[in-house]
Amino acid sequence: MTAQLLASELSNLIQESKRKHNDLRQAAEKSLEELKSLRAPSEAQAVAELSQRISFADPFIIACGTKNAKFTGIAIVCLQRLIVSRALPRTKLSQVLESLQQATSAGLDVQLKILQALPSLLSNYAADVKGELLITALNICFILQSSKNAIVNNTSAATLQQLVVSVFDKVVAEDKSGTDTTPVGEAPVQDGTVPLRSAAMDAYRVFNDICLLTENQRPEYLRFSGLLQTFGLELIESVLTNHAAIFSAHPEQANILRTRVMPFITNALRGKPNFATTVRLVRILYTLLRRHLTLLPSESGDALEILTQLLDQDTALWKRALCMEVFRGIFSEHALLRRIFMLYDSEQGQKSILKNVTATFVRISTEKPSVIGLGHQSTIPVADPYANVGTDQAMLEASGVGIISSSVSSDGHNTGISTHWSSMRVPCIDQLDKTDSPSIPESYVYSLTLACITSLSEGLAKFILPLTVPSDGRRKRPKQEPGRDEPAPPNDERLDAPAEKSLERSSSFKRNPVPLNPLTLENHPLHAEVRVCASFIEECWPAILATCSTFLYAALDSEYYHNLVRAFQRFAHVAGLLQLTTPRDAFLTTLGKAAVPPNVFTACLNTGPLRTPSTPLATPETANSIFGNARGLLSVDSLVAQSPHPADKQRQQSVDVSAVSLNTRNLLCLRALLNLGIALGPTLSSSWSIILETLQQADFVLFSSGKTAGKTPLATKGPDQQAENEANALLANFSTEIRAVETAASRLFESTVDFPNPSFVEVVDAVCNLLEKHVDPPSDDHSQSHSPPATGGLRAPSVSHKRVLSISTSALAGPNQEDQFALAKLGDLASINMERLLSYPPDVSGWTPLASELVDTLSSAPNTGPVRARAAETLVRVILEAAAAVASQPEEARGEIQGRLLEALRDSLGPLQNPSRETTITSHATDVDIHKIILDGLKSLLEHCGETLVRGWEITFEIIDSIFVTNSGIDERKASQHGRGSLTTRSAKLIRPSFASLQLICSDFLPSLPHVCFLNLVDTLYKFCTQDDDLNVALTTGTFFWAISDFLSGKSRSMSITEDMMQYSDDTALLKLAAEPTHRGSGAALWMLLLLRLTSVATDQRLELRNSAVQTLMRIISAYGDSLGPEAWSICIKSVIFRLLSSIEEELHNISQLSAKERNQSDWNETAIVVIQGVSGLFVSYLAVLATHKGFAEIWGDLLVHLGNLLEVQVLDINTAVFTAVRDILHRCAEDDRPNVSKDSIDLAWGLWSQGIPVPREGHDDKSSDNQKCLLVWVEALLELYGLIQKDFAVERVRRMLTLLREAMQHATPAAYSSDIEYATPLQGRILEVFRMVRMDQPGVPSALITQVSEFVSLAFSQENPAKAAAEKRTYVAMSKESMSILESLIIKNASNADIYSSNAFSTALSALAKPIVLKYKFKIVTKSTQPWRGATTSALAVLEATLPRIQAIGLPRSTVQSIWQIIVSIANGIISADCTIAPIGTNIHEDQSFDIDSFRKLRELIIPSLGAEAILDKTRKAYAEGLFRTSIIHTPAPAEASIIYGGSDAGGLSSFYKPRTGRTVDLPPTKRSATSEVCLDELFALVEVHDGIAETPSIQVQPPTPGLPLTMTLGDGTESKTAESMHELHVRLARTVAPYLILRCALTLRAYVADQPLRGRMPQPLSQRKELTRILRCLVDLRSEPDAIPDAPNVDSETRKHLLRLYPLLVSGVQVAGTAGDDKVLSLIREALDVVGGELGV
Repeated sequence: MTAQLLASELSNLIQESKRKHNDLRQAAEKSLEELKSLRAPSEAQAVAELSQRISFADPFIIACGTKNAKFTGIAIVCLQRLIVSRALPRTKLSQVLESLQQATSAGLDVQLKILQALPSLLSNYAADVKGELLITALNICFILQSSKNAIVNNTSAATLQQLVVSVFDKVVAEDKSGTDTTPVGEAPVQDGTVPLRSAAMDAYRVFNDICLLTENQRPEYLRFSGLLQTFGLELIESVLTNHAAIFSAHPEQANILRTRVMPFITNALRGKPNFATTVRLVRILYTLLRRHLTLLPSESGDALEILTQLLDQDTALWKRALCMEVFRGIFSEHALLRRIFMLYDSEQGQKSILKNVTATFVRISTEKPSVIGLGHQSTIPVADPYANVGTDQAMLEASGVGIISSSVSSDGHNTGISTHWSSMRVPCIDQLDKTDSPSIPESYVYSLTLACITSLSEGLAKFILPLTVPSDGRRKRPKQEPGRDEPAPPNDERLDAPAEKSLERSSSFKRNPVPLNPLTLENHPLHAEVRVCASFIEECWPAILATCSTFLYAALDSEYYHNLVRAFQRFAHVAGLLQLTTPRDAFLTTLGKAAVPPNVFTACLNTGPLRTPSTPLATPETANSIFGNARGLLSVDSLVAQSPHPADKQRQQSVDVSAVSLNTRNLLCLRALLNLGIALGPTLSSSWSIILETLQQADFVLFSSGKTAGKTPLATKGPDQQAENEANALLANFSTEIRAVETAASRLFESTVDFPNPSFVEVVDAVCNLLEKHVDPPSDDHSQSHSPPATGGLRAPSVSHKRVLSISTSALAGPNQEDQFALAKLGDLASINMERLLSYPPDVSGWTPLASELVDTLSSAPNTGPVRARAAETLVRVILEAAAAVASQPEEARGEIQGRLLEALRDSLGPLQNPSRETTITSHATDVDIHKIILDGLKSLLEHCGETLVRGWEITFEIIDSIFVTNSGIDERKASQHGRGSLTTRSAKLIRPSFASLQLICSDFLPSLPHVCFLNLVDTLYKFCTQDDDLNVALTTGTFFWAISDFLSGKSRSMSITEDMMQYSDDTALLKLAAEPTHRGSGAALWMLLLLRLTSVATDQRLELRNSAVQTLMRIISAYGDSLGPEAWSICIKSVIFRLLSSIEEELHNISQLSAKERNQSDWNETAIVVIQGVSGLFVSYLAVLATHKGFAEIWGDLLVHLGNLLEVQVLDINTAVFTAVRDILHRCAEDDRPNVSKDSIDLAWGLWSQGIPVPREGHDDKSSDNQKCLLVWVEALLELYGLIQKDFAVERVRRMLTLLREAMQHATPAAYSSDIEYATPLQGRILEVFRMVRMDQPGVPSALITQVSEFVSLAFSQENPAKAAAEKRTYVAMSKESMSILESLIIKNASNADIYSSNAFSTALSALAKPIVLKYKFKIVTKSTQPWRGATTSALAVLEATLPRIQAIGLPRSTVQSIWQIIVSIANGIISADCTIAPIGTNIHEDQSFDIDSFRKLRELIIPSLGAEAILDKTRKAYAEGLFRTSIIHTPAPAEASIIYGGSDAGGLSSFYKPRTGRTVDLPPTKRSATSEVCLDELFALVEVHDGIAETPSIQVQPPTPGLPLTMTLGDGTESKTAESMHELHVRLARTVAPYLILRCALTLRAYVADQPLRGRMPQPLSQRKELTRILRCLVDLRSEPDAIPDAPNVDSETRKHLLRLYPLLVSGVQVAGTAGDDKVLSLIREALDVVGGELGV
């Protein structure tokens, strides 16, 4: 790329110089030839080869000398490229620089190219450009720097600065090379001269000339003058900044600083330089002070003194700001600060630089109070509302500051220090582009002062704090404890409070001594600097404190205020670590005043609390528990728990809340003070009072103000929305700061674990001194001696605030707030230092003052209730902590301490149990609360240490029983009634706390309990079980009998219970035996006592307790029944179970004497049920063991007697329970392979069951109750009983059973949530199961069963209103359907049993089946499954198929046979008939029709021709024929015909059909069951058809004869007839009966045709009528009727065509109608019929 560019430019140069400048052209041509002759393959090699061509650059040098702009431009571009690519021969450097200097007068582009080439020239040819060449290069920049063109001027200035820095870069490189080169000259130093090498000499000359030029003097080497002073200062600063190390290593450079730079700066600052010059002077001075303080000690001191003097109030604001910015930088570098103090302040005779500076800070902070908003407390700064009017844009353009300073406004100013207007976006010292001073906020200097104070404190802390931690501690604990080494709060004032956690203890008080004092580390390498820090604090702390105190009460925004508090904290921390007590206490005191301002504290003393006295009272169950904070005031939970009552809030509005409450900034100071206590704790000694009393005051103020957040006030009253927002933000952050303070307070007391014992005792004494001592009520004189202090300042430790607080507010605040605080902190101290308290003697560890203070407060009657309660809570807490701490100690030491702790709990209750104790309502309530706290403590003690408790169990029971008192005035009659003594409780509130301990013992610590204590345990359980104050406790106590039983049974595998134990009527023998632990039967006696106690509890008047006792009793006996032998079981049943049953029966008998209303409300029924269930469970589970006892029969009989007695009560639920028990026990008997239950015992059970249905009699029945369940278990009991007694179950018992089952079915109430349409109820299902199960090998049993099942089938269809039954869910539909299948099975199985026919059971069954068939669609209840009439049809066909052949074979009375056939005919008519007009919606009539057709055909096979038997009544056959006739009618007849049809069936009615009727043109629709009608019509023709040899081939196909018909038919009279004769006679009788109906049916259709068709004219007949007509005509023509079926016509001799002769008149009329209508088909059929008639007539 370089070669191409050069070639191109050389060509241009040759082209341009053809006419003139021949030398230039020749040189260019030569250079171009050289360029083209290069054979280097790469760019780098080409450049290297060019650098060896000496004459290559000649054309460019010549071009620059021509002064031609075009030539010069080309030449400069090429030279710049050669310089950058290092292709310029070194021998040509001098000529090139001269050419560049000649070209400086060219145009802008050339000048910029020159400036661009110079840095590369010095960089690429650094070793060659020196001396005169360097001067020439710099002169080129100086020449161009004087250009009037701004671009060239600025570029040349930057290039010159770069070249100067490059000169010093060469010095650095020369120093690093270390080569011993020959010096080229000498330079003066402070004490002579020094030889210099080339680069150093150049740097010296250049820097010295720059300084001379800056001072407006003539340079020695540079050939230029007139350098701007500001630019010279910038060059000096650039050199000092980039190469500070050169001035330290080269004395000649340091000498320049000493002789020229520093004197010039100090002289200039004493004068009145402008802003631009001053900025640069100050920047150079600041750089020198930071980096070369030790090189220029005296000069630096003078400069610092000048800076301090410039801070005078009369100096210009911008100059003071520059000085303060320098000090801010100095104070931010603590090492520099220490060096300054070591050089000046700590040396004798030297200037007190830092002391004067800090004193100046004091003067600055107080010079303009109105600017910083100084007041009596910290406020929020407020902006000047007029500051932004008019000149906003101008000010912004002039300064770059975001907020316009108040100094330019004549109407007002900003008040306070805020980041919004007290800072500058660009500090003055960095505004190099400004010639005039920018607009500076008036409070900017004060913000810089605060920055200096903050940096100073931070530097001290960072230096001192690491030195206070032992080195071994740092190695072992890399993460220091928070607060010890970092006491300052986090940078954000809005802290995220950590989650609430319990106080943590450690055992580090032996390993973590008092923090090291760095002043004692004499061998430490930094010891001297530590002493410097200490001296600095001792010298300057008053000024620092004064400055900080002033700003502490100024108007600061959150950031400045927070930094100020951190500075306070660090100063105090460092002073404390260095054990400088005076400054430490001074800073602590000031922070304490800021945390609780005197005016706020005084206002609280005078106004009292802002909430009602009842608000702070907290019960121990609340969050303010024994582990809570004092009153919960420093707890965020209590802070945000509830807002004040609206009325209270309204009253509070009249009070200035901010005057009597703390704000967020107060809490910030309090947190800083607490963090200091954490960090300096072991070294504070008596100064603990400052921290603790401040904390106590804060607690009181929060209590008095109702924890209302105080709003931080504004500096002035102005419309500053931003200040208002900040105040509101602080107000909203109040609760967060409360959490932070609470955390810091907790950490403060947690840190005491690291204290040595003497330091810890000092803390305990300090906390104890906070407690108010109440000896006697204060007299008037004593009260007057205490008045609120004039100020709220912190007093000396000997003068405690608590006394003033207590006396001044006791009447208003109620509970003694400061005592609450002190007690809470005593508890915290004890908890945190528990290991210390147990590891050292009491007087050494602090136990003695701590414990004695708690005991005195607890027992002091004058103390308020909350204070006494807190003392009790604290005592319990300490005891629990101690018990937990000794749990791992050896048994001997542990037992002694545990006994002492339990005795302490018992003794603390002594004064409360004193009978002579004077009590009032208030004091009694307090005593109860304290008693409860002690009981809770016992429970907690057992909870955590019960497993390790060695001794003290007797004391434990004493404490538990302390809630019971013997009251001689109790109603003895009532006590004896309930089985209790004259025992009451002190208070119902004490039952649960005391019971909790008993609960723990029974559930967890029975193995640890001595045997002698078990009787006490049983007595205590009985006391709790029978007390009337808390039912839940009584219920729970009952379950503990189970736990004791479990424990006792676990000790022995079997219970040796004998008759001797029960020899007395009372429990004397058992008590005596149970008290002897060595006796073999002691455990069994104690176990029996448990059962008897539970039996006594079962008579309690409380339902839940009774039931619970019963269940527990049964559970105990059942669980340990395996360990009982037959004798033991017998004793338990007789002594416990039967005694219990007897007592229940007695109670129920007493209740039965009451009225019905009172009886229904009784709850003894439920207890009886529970008892019955329990007894049943026992007998079921252990029947095998009981049955082996010799007296089992007696036990069985007694059990049934008891059950019978319970049945007499006539309670449905009890009856249910009784028969459930009977069912389960019988089931258990049936399960045994060889049951030892005798027949007599089973007969007793039958007797109990067969007494009657278990439904209460009239007057005892509750109609609203559901007896389904009772009857169900009653039937289930029968099922179980029948399995045991079926061999001896005679017909009498069956009849009794069936009677009772029928009654049960009738008395059963409808199910509440189910219907019996689709599914039978469980009761119905069980009853039907009985019928399936009963054996039928006993005579008379099948008939009885069939009769009863038939009744069940009829139940659904015998109700007057089925819809009402469905609504009442008592339809019996599902049961009827299921009964049909059972009935079918019963009849089929017993079809050959003559008794079922002779007893009319069969007739009853058929009648029952016929009812749903006949009803069909008339039965309105529709099922989702098969409809009842279908099921009845199927069952009826199956029954008839099985029984009809046997009926004809068995000789039955004629009347029986006739009744059976009547029912069969009704079934047949029911099958073929159906009223479709009332069919339910959704009925599939077509499907039902198909079913009926199939069923009818099956039935016809069974009854035809048997229906023609002589034994069957003619009216039966006539009913069958009439049914066929009516069903066969397809179209609705005319009204006149209907009267004939339905008025009678006599054939004489046919004559009326010969008369014409009025015709109809209406198209009548066919019936919906037309197929059935056609089948019936065919059946009519088939029955009239001849069936003998007269007709060779019948034209109508009929069904074959009845299958299974016997060859002979035996009638009731014993006569027999031959089959052939019987068949003919049967058919003749049937045909004779059916023939009139057939002729009438055909006449009906023909007459309708004759009457209706003429009215239609030529219109065809409706299709269905035409189909019917042609069908009938065809059948009439084809029919060969039975000769004897139709009477002979007069004067006509015919055999098989008599039916046509009867219809002859209608046929003749039909011919005329058909001929007129032109109906050829009908005409042909009628003619064919007439032809047959003619044949019969012989025509």
